[in-house]
Formats: sequence, C-alpha cells, structure tokens
Amino acid sequence: MITAAPDPRQPAARPALRWQQAWRDAVRDPRELLALLGLESLADRVSDQAASQFALRVPRGFVARMRAGDPHDPLLRQVLPLDDEMRPASGYGLDAVGDGAARTGNGVIQKYRGRALLVATGSCAINCRYCFRRHFPYAEETAARDGWREAVDVIRRDDSIEEVLLSGGDPLSLSDAKLAELTDALAGIPHLRRLRLHSRLPVVLPERIDEGLLAWLGRLPWPLTLVIHANHANEFDGAVDAALRRLRDAGVHLLNQAVLLRGVNDDVDALAALSERGFAAGVLPYYLHQLDRVAGAAHFEVDDVRAKALHADLAARLSGYLVPRLVREIAGDTGKRPL
Repeated sequence: MITAAPDPRQPAARPALRWQQAWRDAVRDPRELLALLGLESLADRVSDQAASQFALRVPRGFVARMRAGDPHDPLLRQVLPLDDEMRPASGYGLDAVGDGAARTGNGVIQKYRGRALLVATGSCAINCRYCFRRHFPYAEETAARDGWREAVDVIRRDDSIEEVLLSGGDPLSLSDAKLAELTDALAGIPHLRRLRLHSRLPVVLPERIDEGLLAWLGRLPWPLTLVIHANHANEFDGAVDAALRRLRDAGVHLLNQAVLLRGVNDDVDALAALSERGFAAGVLPYYLHQLDRVAGAAHFEVDDVRAKALHADLAARLSGYLVPRLVREIAGDTGKRPL
C-alpha cells in the first residue's frame, strides 16, 4: 500500500473541527498563507489584483499538507494568486467549456446525451487558481434558486435524462438539509437512474464527511458515484483516507479526476504517485484533464505533445486500471475528447 510519509517541515496538524468551523477558519490572506509556510520572500509575486478578482480560500488542514519553506510546493501552487494570472493570453476566455451555450434552465447544463448537470451552488471550500468556472455568474445561475423548482422541472420534462450530476462550486458545501431538499424532489422522477457528485471537499475539507452527510447518503434511492478531485499525491493524508473510507462503507463509488498542471504534476513520477496513492485510499483514477483555457490560468498549461508523452509513459509504468483517460473538454462536443 502506498502511504504519504509525514514531512517534518510541514506545519503541525490541527485538532479536528466541525466542517462548518473548519471552513470559516480557512486562510483568506495570501500573505498569511506565506507566513504560515515560512515563505514571506514570495510576497512580491502575489497579485492583489488577481486575489480581488478571485479570492484566496484554502482550509488550514490543506495548508498543513504543504511543505513549509518550499516555494515550489505543488499544493501551494494550486491556490496562490500570482502576477502570472494577470498576463493576457491568446485563446483564453471567461467561459472555457461552453457552459453558457449549454444552459437549459436555471443552473442546468446539458452537454451530453442522457445527463444533466446542476450547478448546485457557487460556494467552494477552496479556490483553485485554474478553475474553469472562476468567472461563472453564480449570482444569477444556480439550480438552488426558487427551491430547485425550475431545475427539477427541466429534468422531469426530459425522459432521456437518466443521470444527474451535482457540481458547482461544490455541492457538498450545501447543508445536509439543502441536499436532502434537492434529492427528495428528484426522487419522484421515474426516469432518473443514477446520481453523481463532483466534489473537492472530501480531499480539502474531509471533516465534511460526517454522520449527517452519511445519513443523507444512506437515504438516496439511486446508486451514487462521487468524483473527487486531487491533482497530487500529497493531497492525501490520514484524515482524507478516513473520510474516503466512510464514503466507501456507505456504498459510494469513488473516482478521481485531475487536471494536468505545469509545476504541479507534469512529470510521470508525480502522476504515478497520484494514481497509486489514490487507489490505496480506495479511489479509481478516472480523467486526467488537459487545462480548460479559462482567463487567468494560462501559466498552468502543458502542451498536448508533452501531455501525450507523459500519458504514454504512465501507461507503460502502471496497470491499466491505474491510468486515467487523458481528455480535453471542447465546447459543443458530445463528450470529453480523448487525446
């Protein structure tokens, strides 16, 4: 079994908190984050303009997994707002994957046959700098408006929809009561056969997988798949392992999707460690996404030639079930495009 070795340079582990308190206690000041890691010398690279456009938010438990004193830490790079974000880049825009054109109702996105995605909330426990929805108009576009009525009606009227995906933002940022309100409404739709959640919270805020959430999961009438999002093996620790174990024990199918990111996981050793560490925690690799070209994220891009070479090296090293599919999302396509 692959386990994450503790790093003596990491900040000391914090005591367990209820998930709401852990969320409220998140680091929101880039300079505080750097001070916690002994990296005050990087302050001149922080972009206040980027942070004002897309705020820093990172739970302290995730900070504790960063390597103190390491300016190249792969977890730090994912969350720290840098001057690089403000440099114009050709081909990068506000809606990188065509969400707007695929809207069929308030907070409802339908791109692929048989599936509907609900933008359940705009809230996240962590703001990843490469997020393809960092410019999404959440204030007017969430399925939760009007008590989910419009979103549920869209799904009810279309009997080709067999699967609903809850995304955001992060759907697990909603309260248990709010989640139950939605799934109770969906439960009356006879053609709905599967539910899928896309959430980063089991990784960045494992406290969220508590008894209340597990009780909600136990009442669901459909098979549930939860797609977590981890980009580097160092994102896993004992608390994450325990949260994922609780989900598996509740009968949830666990998959991981990652994004190929320059300076984070763009080498075969990092990608192999991610697959092996995730699988040791009971999570099957699913997708390795090429970067969605959203404004502010160009400095993370890995070109397709290198991406394909890395994926080939990964396939040569690992068993097939440990190799995620390398894909890109293209606006208007009927599915993720394999590379």
